[in-house]
Amino acid sequence: MFRSLLLLITVTGVAPAAPPPIRFEDIAAQSGLHFELQNGEAGGFHQIELTLGGVAAFDYNNDGCTDIFFTNGAAIPSLRKTSPKFSNRLFRNNCNLTFTDVTAEANLAGQGYSMAVATADYDNDGWADLFVAGVKGNTLYRNLGNGRFADAPLPNSDAASKWAVSAGWFDYDNDGWLDLFVANYVVWDAATEPRCGTPQRQYYCHPNAYQGLPNQLFHNNHDGTFSDVSAASGIGRQIGKGMGVSFADFDGDGLTDIFVANDSVRGLLFHNQGHGKFKEIGLEAGVALRDDGYAIAGMGADFRDLDNDGKPDLLVSGILNDSFLLFRNLGGKNGFEDYAQRSGLLMSTRQLTGWSLGMFDFDNDGWKDLFFALAHLMQLDRYLGRESALPNRVYRNLAGQRLEDVSPTAGPSFQTAAAHRGAAFADFDNDGRMDVVVTAVNSPAKLFRNVTASSSNWLALRLRGVRSNRQGLGAKVHVHLPDGRHLYNHATTAVGYASSSEPLVRFGLGTQPAAAEIEIQWPSGRLQKLTNVAANRILDVTEDGGQP
Repeated sequence: MFRSLLLLITVTGVAPAAPPPIRFEDIAAQSGLHFELQNGEAGGFHQIELTLGGVAAFDYNNDGCTDIFFTNGAAIPSLRKTSPKFSNRLFRNNCNLTFTDVTAEANLAGQGYSMAVATADYDNDGWADLFVAGVKGNTLYRNLGNGRFADAPLPNSDAASKWAVSAGWFDYDNDGWLDLFVANYVVWDAATEPRCGTPQRQYYCHPNAYQGLPNQLFHNNHDGTFSDVSAASGIGRQIGKGMGVSFADFDGDGLTDIFVANDSVRGLLFHNQGHGKFKEIGLEAGVALRDDGYAIAGMGADFRDLDNDGKPDLLVSGILNDSFLLFRNLGGKNGFEDYAQRSGLLMSTRQLTGWSLGMFDFDNDGWKDLFFALAHLMQLDRYLGRESALPNRVYRNLAGQRLEDVSPTAGPSFQTAAAHRGAAFADFDNDGRMDVVVTAVNSPAKLFRNVTASSSNWLALRLRGVRSNRQGLGAKVHVHLPDGRHLYNHATTAVGYASSSEPLVRFGLGTQPAAAEIEIQWPSGRLQKLTNVAANRILDVTEDGGQP
């Protein structure tokens, strides 16, 4: 890339015009999105106060406009007290850049201390459902299709004794029904949790003070119920301190694999063996630790193809002095290589603490960029003389080779610091540019509308599975452009930390007015091809017979 640029300067005497800056404008206040994430802290230094804050972007009423669901905390230590201040909240998108709070009529206020949310149509009825994970209690909400949700049964398990931080939906056995993965964190009880520091100088304990937990996998029984297959699948054999979870078929065998970002212990990569079995291969695949063998405080994760070579790469955020990690997929049994230093990400994130994140093409040039929701731990300003609130960061992808921090030019409202946590990604105004909604502890949520002044084209696929699950989650999409370039993405709602994003599969096409060909590899194994697809629209694609 850089050699070509120098050659162009030599031949023509001028360099190509710089791309327009990626810019965001926080429109939460004027859009009616009035929500403050409350963690219930009252000087007790309870560990759960640090980690909450998931948010979901999903279209609950199928009107074509993406709605927003926020999880929220509760009073401590009872965890069961609810009030308007502490309730989960659903905001309906009015399709005109305004939102209306419809929590009460949707029956979604919830109980307990909520952490995370995962959205998907688990019962294949055409309506997106909600799973809300939390402290000592998780809830599954079935979308009734009439603007309301109802509690749905979860399998009998010891979930009530666990603290879940993230969750996600995927079809691990390709039977056409979505299964549920829950990332559990540590053993916690308000009455018996460890205390760190002195009575005069107390602080939040390091995760090492807590016992880790196994994750859980629930198989969809096709009748609205689930079976806990954590032990039988091999998922339950690994103890971790799970935070972020993401899915991708990293080796191209047609089976979806799982990555779990763990807090201060090695990351886990569950390789799907088929027949309901998983094998943990994080160390041998090269994604368990930083390149020097250090286990970072992994929080958010996204599993997508960053360099357009057809193989999903892995992005993980960490805490101050960890640096964020980028693992480049080498293909098949070759595993991954640590690419953070060569990309420029390692040094530029050394002094940051990242929570949620996402890989999306914010300027539609054909290369996925990076977004990070940032904040140091809340005790940092008290004991280290350093502000815990941070502004977020966005990195432009320079043709898959380098990552450039373009945050300084991303707009005035983007520079505002806060204790950011969850982030969900969707095109809330249907203008073809990806927006972001971000939560902040004890502060108003932010809705970053993408106002990048780019003339680049775009394309989004809204999938409808027939033999595959209704939303086509897990489908792999390969776009051939007329200029010979190839773009890759896959359908997933599990993105970042404790959050859930829109299920559409999006592509920036740059200057190309159409896609020459689109190949969709459905979870069922069917291959479907579309040709000469015009740009700048959302294309509804229903799974056909295709090729086996």
